[in-house]
Amino acid sequence: MIYDFRKKLKYGYTTGSCAAAGAFAALYFLKYNKKLDYVLIENSSGDKLIIPIEKLEKDKNRAKAVVRKYAGEDIDITDGIEVEVEVFLRNDGEIEIKGGKGIGIVTKDGLQIKKGEYAINPKPKEMIIKNILRLLDKGEGATVIISIPKGEELAKKTLNPKLGIVGGLSILGTTGIVKPMSNEAYIESLKLQIDVALANNYKDLVFVPGNIGRVYAKRILNVEEDRIVEVSNFWKELLDYANNKVEKITIFGHAGKIIKLAAGIYNTHSKVADARNEILAAYSSLFINNKDDIKKILYANTTEEVINILKKYNIVNDVFNLIAKRVIERAEERWNIKFNCIIIDMKGNILGKVVK
Repeated sequence: MIYDFRKKLKYGYTTGSCAAAGAFAALYFLKYNKKLDYVLIENSSGDKLIIPIEKLEKDKNRAKAVVRKYAGEDIDITDGIEVEVEVFLRNDGEIEIKGGKGIGIVTKDGLQIKKGEYAINPKPKEMIIKNILRLLDKGEGATVIISIPKGEELAKKTLNPKLGIVGGLSILGTTGIVKPMSNEAYIESLKLQIDVALANNYKDLVFVPGNIGRVYAKRILNVEEDRIVEVSNFWKELLDYANNKVEKITIFGHAGKIIKLAAGIYNTHSKVADARNEILAAYSSLFINNKDDIKKILYANTTEEVINILKKYNIVNDVFNLIAKRVIERAEERWNIKFNCIIIDMKGNILGKVVK
C-alpha cells in the first residue's frame, strides 16, 4: 500500500519514519547534490510511505535533513516536532546509527535496547538501513545521527524517565505508520514498565491508574519505583501482557478509577464507560435503606461527594471493602495472577482493601 503524506491523511508517520526519510534525503543530497522535496521509503511490510522533507543542507562530507513529524488524526505529544538527521559518508561499508541532541539514553534493563545505548528501537534502525542501502555503492557506508531539538523537554511529559530513558525521547515505530486514535504506541510504551520490572526480577507488582496512585503507592506500600506500573485507562491490555509472567498484582488507586474494575470495565476512560455512580449506588444499597440517599449517590457529581454520604452512615470501609473484593474476584476469573486491591481517596486515605 502507498501512503502519500504530501496530502493530509488520517494516518500519520512515526518518529522512526521521520528518521528513515531524513536519512534517505540527506544521503541523496550528499551523493547527488540534489534536494528532494519528498522521499519514498519502504517499511518492513513492503508499504510505501511518501514523506515531505522540510529542509536540507550540506557541507563537504556531511548533509542534514529536517522532517516534521505528522501524527494524522492521532493524539500524539510528538506531533509537529522537527526530527533532524545528519548523514556522513564512510568508506568502510559500515552503517552506524546514533542519537544526538534530544534522543534519550537507556539506563535500565528490560527494554529492547541495551543500557548505555541511545533509545532508537530496532525496527526504526532496520527501516533506516533498508532504505539508505538503496543509495550506497559497494564499499560505501554511512553514519546517521538523529536529533530532536525539543526532545529533552518533551520527554518529561512521557513515561521515559520512569522507564530509565534519560535526556530525551525515543525513536519509535514498528510499521512506521500511526493509525488514528489507535493508542497502540502508547499502550506499547506502558507495557515496557512490565519489561523493566521483570528484568529486575520483580514478580509482585503494583498497578496504578496514574500519578496519584504512583505517589501514594510509594508512600503507603513502600515499594520500589520499578515495581509500580502506570496503567492509564488500559487495564485489559496491561493485564493481558502481565498474564503468566507476573505472580501477584496489587491494584492500587483512586476510587474513581478502581471501582469500574468491579463491574468488569477494563478500559476506564470516561468516554468508554462511566458507571461509577451506578456501582456505588448498588453496593451502598446493601447498607442504606434510604432511597433518597441512594438517589443522591446515583446522581452525585464526584466520588468524593458519594464518600461524604457514606460517612453519614459510617459505612465507607464496608462499601469499599466489598468493591475491592469484587475487583479481585473478577480479575482472578480472567487472569492467571493473584490479586490484592487497595482503594484510596484523593488524599491517600484508604477507603477499602483486600490484601491476601
